[in-house]
Amino acid sequence: MIPGVAHKLFLVYFGHPVNFYNAEVEKKLVEKIQLYFPNGYVENPNQPKHDKGYKKWKLEKGSGMKYFFEEVLPQMSMGVFLPFKDGLFGAGVYGEAEHLNKVLGKPVFEISLEGKISA
Repeated sequence: MIPGVAHKLFLVYFGHPVNFYNAEVEKKLVEKIQLYFPNGYVENPNQPKHDKGYKKWKLEKGSGMKYFFEEVLPQMSMGVFLPFKDGLFGAGVYGEAEHLNKVLGKPVFEISLEGKISA
């Protein structure tokens, strides 16, 4: 369980390319996801705890992405994923969405840069 989110009913993972980290659009999209899923808590991978987990797993296990697949995504109820500006998904974001949906059986959604969410 993630501390501080006990009042929320479910966790929504926001998978997006790292080139959107700390950009104004990232903040706006988190807000759009929160509005779309008002009873959900948006878990943004762009946080120091996830950066630390990624680096630790990369050093100790040879793959930083395994941190997300094995530690973060199993806690999520669903995911919302952002493609690049050209509409294509990067390998990491695609891998997260596929793992969440095909391996963990959770629903996934796509969000556009304009904030439109679709299944």
